[in-house]
Amino acid sequence: MIRTILTSLILAFAILTAPALAVAPEEVLDDPALEARARALSAELRCMVCQNQSIDDSDAPLAKDLRVLVRERLVAGDSDGQVIDYLVSRYGEFVLLKPRFAWHTLVLWAAGPVALLAGLIAIVLALRSRSRRGSQVATAGSANLSQEEEERLKALLEKRDVPGNE
Repeated sequence: MIRTILTSLILAFAILTAPALAVAPEEVLDDPALEARARALSAELRCMVCQNQSIDDSDAPLAKDLRVLVRERLVAGDSDGQVIDYLVSRYGEFVLLKPRFAWHTLVLWAAGPVALLAGLIAIVLALRSRSRRGSQVATAGSANLSQEEEERLKALLEKRDVPGNE
């Protein structure tokens, strides 16, 4: 009984956590090599409806159309690069999940490292400022006492250190 329940739970978990590929059986090409290329290309292309999913994972009608278009271009003899270029010319670079490295995308590629570097510099400057302020407070506290105040402080400290004066 417990074994059957455990097996059912494992099977349900495996089914629910499996990647949901939206490629319909009628879309699959007969040639396994072309189908593998189509799947690889589909994984690199963004669904214009879902925007954070590849067309390989999306159930949207536009994603299905793009998957069919990719397969048609591959059957027509286009290379992977030609298929990508065709889709970029038609839909813009937004169709790529990973944008190309070019002059017009330089800001996009540089933003992460620049932000990380700026954050590290800000942390270093804040730590230096904090340590400088701490040392200035420590030296300024005793430097501003007059001779009379220093004698009074010394007497209070000695009085505190005498046993029985609590």
